[in-house]
Amino acid sequence: QVQLVESGGGFVQAGGALRLSCVVSRNIDNFHTMAWYRQAPGNQREQVAAMTIIGLTDYADSVKGRFTISRDSAKNTVNLQMNSLKSEDTAVYYCAAKLSRLGSFDYWGQGTQVTVSS
Repeated sequence: QVQLVESGGGFVQAGGALRLSCVVSRNIDNFHTMAWYRQAPGNQREQVAAMTIIGLTDYADSVKGRFTISRDSAKNTVNLQMNSLKSEDTAVYYCAAKLSRLGSFDYWGQGTQVTVSS
């Protein structure tokens, strides 16, 4: 069983920054894609950022230029650096991993709350 454990969420004022981390119980190089999703109350879960095994990245338009996804294979960790935070970034953030290029994500973390006050 693969476990993903997020940390780094919290309360921050608008304009501030947070760094989320996701520690994976398996070598992350076994996964084709690692990603961060978020879900705000009343909204659907949306993909915020993703990174493939070869380093290709993809970001939601709403976070481009503000968020950066990175991976540290030596630590089996995926990070999300969030700068210039806005109140609309408030959500539960989830780490996800999938084994193949196609299909849905296979594994999910339990989520970490990010609250941005305006």
